[in-house]
Amino acid sequence: MVRILLFIKHRLGFVWNMIEYLNGLVFGLFYGKKISNSLSRLFGESNNGSFEYRKINSADIPALETFFSAQQSEQFSFFRPHRFDLKSLMRLNRNPSFLMMGVFKGNQIVGYFFLRFFVNKKCFIGRIVDGNHQRQGIARSMNHIMYQTAWQNGFRCLSTISKQNSSIYNFHQTDKNFVVLKELPNDYLLVEIKNPG
Repeated sequence: MVRILLFIKHRLGFVWNMIEYLNGLVFGLFYGKKISNSLSRLFGESNNGSFEYRKINSADIPALETFFSAQQSEQFSFFRPHRFDLKSLMRLNRNPSFLMMGVFKGNQIVGYFFLRFFVNKKCFIGRIVDGNHQRQGIARSMNHIMYQTAWQNGFRCLSTISKQNSSIYNFHQTDKNFVVLKELPNDYLLVEIKNPG
């Protein structure tokens, strides 16, 4: 099933857009309010004097595009979940099942993370931290928000990881809640982060 969806996403964009649209409608109807309540609590727990964690709204999209354009190219070696142009970001932001979140330092975005929900109770995650703001606990807080939002609402938390991305791959190898579900083409793995509770 995952291979079919990846094929559709990368080869049949118009079909993928229709799937995302329908999935977003159903997700918003059944899960939107509950997920929003979970996020509000988790953002409140994570916000501190240095960084604010919150949903990205339409007014933030230009700043998000600026964030992506300011990153070094190696940041995108293993992070290509969607396009980074203004039009694509606006389209994703309108989709209720694609929750775009940012880490803000004042008006500047220093981190981006997302939850891509599917109505079959699966949720894909992704994150990127600005090169100048790494090793400050941002990624750990992002993970906490993503994992807990998924788990508290009964969703399985999934991701794709490249074996070539040694820092992330080796980090997860030591995590007993990290389970490889399937090998994918081009040295990628479909993984699940299990709820330890």
